Amino acid sequence: MNRPFTPLERRTFLRAGAVCIGLPLLDAMLPVGLRAAPKEAALRPKRMLLICRSLGLHTPFLFPAQTGRDYEPTRYLKLLADHRADFTVFSGMSHLGYGGGHHTDKAFLTGITAEDWHNRKNGISLDQFFAARVGAETRFPSLVLGEGSNLSWNQRGMAVPAEGTIKSVFKKLFIDGTPAEVEQEIQKLATGHSILDGVRNQARTLATSLSPSDRQRLDLLLTSIREAEQRLAQDEAWVRRPKPKLAPADAKLFADDPRRMLDRERQWLDLAHLALQADSTRAISLNLWSHQENLQMDGVTLTHHDASHHGQDEAKIQQLAMVEEAELKLFAAFLARMKAANGGGPTLLDQTIVLHASHLGNASSHTGDNLPIILAGGGYKHAGHVAFDRKRNAPLSNLFVRVLQQAGLPADKFGASTGTISELGTA
Repeated sequence: MNRPFTPLERRTFLRAGAVCIGLPLLDAMLPVGLRAAPKEAALRPKRMLLICRSLGLHTPFLFPAQTGRDYEPTRYLKLLADHRADFTVFSGMSHLGYGGGHHTDKAFLTGITAEDWHNRKNGISLDQFFAARVGAETRFPSLVLGEGSNLSWNQRGMAVPAEGTIKSVFKKLFIDGTPAEVEQEIQKLATGHSILDGVRNQARTLATSLSPSDRQRLDLLLTSIREAEQRLAQDEAWVRRPKPKLAPADAKLFADDPRRMLDRERQWLDLAHLALQADSTRAISLNLWSHQENLQMDGVTLTHHDASHHGQDEAKIQQLAMVEEAELKLFAAFLARMKAANGGGPTLLDQTIVLHASHLGNASSHTGDNLPIILAGGGYKHAGHVAFDRKRNAPLSNLFVRVLQQAGLPADKFGASTGTISELGTA
């Protein structure tokens, strides 16, 4: 990298009166010279986008017959041909022992053990685990987007509510409130602080008269209060800062919530791209849902749900393929936009781990094995097609461990993992 300017220290601040503002990561702060490349890569922020297609993908049109980088592209993978070096397809992976059904979406990103799943005990999801460690660096620790399902869960196994309206998410990300609205938000934060202070003080007083087991339960409550206080402090730091601004033409695209499925998917992907590019967040989960609506596609007379539950009816499968091909074209366009955003260094796609998958391996029979998994971007040395045993699947949580490691977190266990994936190197 050519750098004609004097290097800056990463800890450089801007100061004006009593205000001190930390600078973002600038190219002038990046290391030069011997062994600079790995140091530079470590400094650049890592991002994560986890996409779940609630009706899966027709895997006979997805999985190649060959393994490795020299596979013959399938009907679906031909649509991603321009990005072949940027993703890996995995077959023979699932969350072992869950069984099947639409309801397994709730554990798709948590990867808990089959015993916990059947006992209705959930754990933290992959996006929230990541966000808990990097989320303080951005305005929003995470974004939970989409309709029809809860993909994201906190460390206590409680669902994180999803934002299901595109227009409201756009406003949240890019539209500043009026001075009165900002002041109202500040008052809400102050009220939240006072409530937490009162609850914490009462809890500490109560703890003196409790048994050890009850004090342990109370400690969990106090931990939750501390987490809420930390989040309030972060919100206070961000509430007066202007939000990123978009060109008027871009803003118009999000003026209304589209009714057509493909238009919704395009806007959700556009919104995810903009949020990551603006560094408003570094952790996003997105559920792409479509069941009983009219798809408004030439040649498609079925709903998405009906087509996905084809029962091996060839006419239904062909309609399903038309729907899924349209979806994958949108995903290909999204990857292209992520690759085009670079600013002279690694692309946004290189810095973002993108998981594109489903909790259903075969929506027609509601099975949860042999899940359709595409892992894109993230700075991996991608492996083409990695195939595990289709009858005795490898744990998907092993891939989750590898995802966390690539994101710079020292993880060796997640959910029901038994190890990690060794087939993916780092570019």
